[in-house]
Amino acid sequence: MRSYLGAYVAKWQPHPSPLLALCTFLVAEKHAGTRSPWKPYLEILPKAYTCPVCLEPEVVNLLPKPLKARAREQRTHVQEFFTSSRDFFSSLQPLFSEAVENIFSYRALLWAWCTVNTRAVYMKLRRRQGFSAEPDTCALAPYLDLLNHSPDVQVKAAFNEETRCYEIRTVSSCRQHEEVFICYGPHDNQRLLLEYGFVSPRNPHACVYVSEDMLVKYLPSTDKQMNKKISILKDHGFIENLTFGWDGPSWRLLTALKLLCLEASEFTCWKKVLLGEIISDTNEKTSLDIAQKICHYFIEETNAVLQKVSHIKDKDVALVNQLTLVETLRTEELKILQASTELLHNLQTAFT
Repeated sequence: MRSYLGAYVAKWQPHPSPLLALCTFLVAEKHAGTRSPWKPYLEILPKAYTCPVCLEPEVVNLLPKPLKARAREQRTHVQEFFTSSRDFFSSLQPLFSEAVENIFSYRALLWAWCTVNTRAVYMKLRRRQGFSAEPDTCALAPYLDLLNHSPDVQVKAAFNEETRCYEIRTVSSCRQHEEVFICYGPHDNQRLLLEYGFVSPRNPHACVYVSEDMLVKYLPSTDKQMNKKISILKDHGFIENLTFGWDGPSWRLLTALKLLCLEASEFTCWKKVLLGEIISDTNEKTSLDIAQKICHYFIEETNAVLQKVSHIKDKDVALVNQLTLVETLRTEELKILQASTELLHNLQTAFT
């Protein structure tokens, strides 16, 4: 608010969000070029980002279904953010000799939005006059945002009210002259790609999500209790976050399948299933068989996508970097699925 933009932010109605103010400042300072005191920082920022909102539509179509849906939501969100901000940008015309439409273009705002979204640190601040009621929790910290992510390190990060500094303390040891990492959080690769634009190989938190339609794909359509079973899963929060991980199918996924595989005579036992009790050997075996079929389907789908990625890379050199990102994600998920199918096979053997 102490910058040249402060007066414009303060008088604009409705009050701009802290995010809009930060994005506006970035675009304005980047436009200032050598005249900006923030030039050294701006020059080390990426010229382009690889968040899904920046990917070409044909590349987005190659993403796993859950991530593809969230990528499209992200694109819609940023487009709406730009549209709703254009009048505010127009109010800044007295500050610039060039037309603000050329300065605050969609491309410029997209770059600023990605800069904030991928590099901001969490800071809980009191609401400041001139800003909207939207939570003011993000801040850019030059130099700090040069630290890369590793899922294998532990850090404590927070703003110290006494020293008035943002402090990061590592709990993990590091050797002299080695790169120091921080951890953005226990995020799976789809979340990392969505929010930060990269994939972490051998990420212990990586997983493959199973959607509702895939959950019931291999179940008998003649099951008259299927709708009721789905309703129970939804009511008890067992229809989302169903995954395959490095340790095989998650407990949540197997529990959901066990409930869905209950025979008519076992249906009254559904509460016991949710509590983790074994109902019958038949139920255990059937649920494992269904999990294996789902896993095989994902393996076939992933291999098909990887072949398609390789084909497009040979044809369109301009998309190689974006396609490599998808290739890395899909390859990591293929490894998870291959590990899961082996674990499931071992579990199935116990029932043969």
